[in-house]
Amino acid sequence: MEINNETLAGLVLCFFISGAMAQSSAANLELSETDRMAVFKAAGAVKQNGKWIICAPPADSGAPESAGATIETVQDLNGDGRPEAIVTDSGIYCYGNKEMGFQLISKQKDGSWRVMASDSGVPEFLKSKGTGGWPDISVGGPGFCFSVLRWNGKSYDQNRFEYQGKRCKPQR
Repeated sequence: MEINNETLAGLVLCFFISGAMAQSSAANLELSETDRMAVFKAAGAVKQNGKWIICAPPADSGAPESAGATIETVQDLNGDGRPEAIVTDSGIYCYGNKEMGFQLISKQKDGSWRVMASDSGVPEFLKSKGTGGWPDISVGGPGFCFSVLRWNGKSYDQNRFEYQGKRCKPQR
């Protein structure tokens, strides 16, 4: 098998996804069915043909049908005693060459759910933290220099670029 840059990038992405998801699933909490529905609705998903859909390609696009959104992990990320859920969705039509999008949904004091972060790529929660104990999020995808988002008290915003814990400059 010949390994070219595209194949190598795909292998790196698969390794990154499996590592990030395995790391985050270690502290998985359980959600009630009511909370599961509320999380999907907060993420903007609608139920179609038995699955939750966030982004579906038009029928005439020739793109594969969406596999549906999933709740990848549920844990208390900021130490406030309330759960956060990571909702992922996939597909080239909706997420380009990163092939995956995510939303970080947080349960609020009043019991509602709120989108805290949303991006195309694979989320990895870092040890570094922003305001209120919210972890920085590395947003992975193809390549070797990833965007890191930091919570500023109101929103997750671009903070820096990193690869394996070291700052980098993305290739344009």
